[in-house]
Amino acid sequence: MPNNIAEGSGSCSKKEFHQFLNFARRPVFENANILIILYEKGLIDAVRKEAFVIKLDTLSRKIKSFQESLLK
Repeated sequence: MPNNIAEGSGSCSKKEFHQFLNFARRPVFENANILIILYEKGLIDAVRKEAFVIKLDTLSRKIKSFQESLLK
C-alpha cells in the first residue's frame, strides 16, 4: 500500500495519482479477507481480528478521503 502511494506521488496529474491511490486501497480489502480466513481457521481470536479490521477500515476511509480531495 505505501509503495503505491509513494509511486503515485510522482504522477504528472491528479487523475493519475488518484488511480495509484485506488491501487493502494485494494489491498486493504485483501487484508481484511485474510483476517477473516485466519479467524475462521482459529489462528487469531475475534478481538485481534476486529482490531485489525477497524484499522483497515480507517485506512481505507483515509485513502478514499485523500482521493476525493484530489478531485476538488
